[in-house]
Amino acid sequence: MDFGLWTVDRGLWTVDFGLWTSKRMPYEFKVTRRIEFSETDMEGIMHFSNFFRFMETAESAFFRSLGYSVVLSRNGLPVGLPRVHAECDYEAPLRFEDEVLVHLLVEKKGSRSLTYQFRFYRLNGPAPRQVARGRLTAVCAARRKDGSLKAVPLPKVLAEKIREAPAPLLAEGSRTKVPAAPARKRRESRITRIAPINPLIH
Repeated sequence: MDFGLWTVDRGLWTVDFGLWTSKRMPYEFKVTRRIEFSETDMEGIMHFSNFFRFMETAESAFFRSLGYSVVLSRNGLPVGLPRVHAECDYEAPLRFEDEVLVHLLVEKKGSRSLTYQFRFYRLNGPAPRQVARGRLTAVCAARRKDGSLKAVPLPKVLAEKIREAPAPLLAEGSRTKVPAAPARKRRESRITRIAPINPLIH
């Protein structure tokens, strides 16, 4: 069923803030999106940076399904969730009007951080095909008086609502190790990483 840009099947899903959200499993969330023309590059392929936007949108919808905003101050919680690591492996391109399923899984719930695994599946075609895998880590942080950030424990009211995904489910999306390229032949990496220096985790 179409609902703006984002679509999901009926049944165990409900409309919330213009997105369809799952009422089940506090360790995963799925949304489906159709690629817009403005999201493609000169080759007609979706620009790589949009995968990161889709990850963040899925995360925001996941939080809403739990009754919270990803901007936790809107819920009266004086903390934020700055990103400390983001990565994406690309396996196949997405093009204009392709329909893509974004599957978020909570890979790890630390006392002060959350790590998500993302899988992207192109749905149009004879069978769904995984086109990318991503990972995102956010740290719970509070602001000091001087404006700097310090890592603090996740609020209990939020942490109690989030679970880590079962190991077998996470293993389905684990990366296969690729042999190193010979010294005389360099291979171009397909991995895009955004990993700023992190003063919050030691």
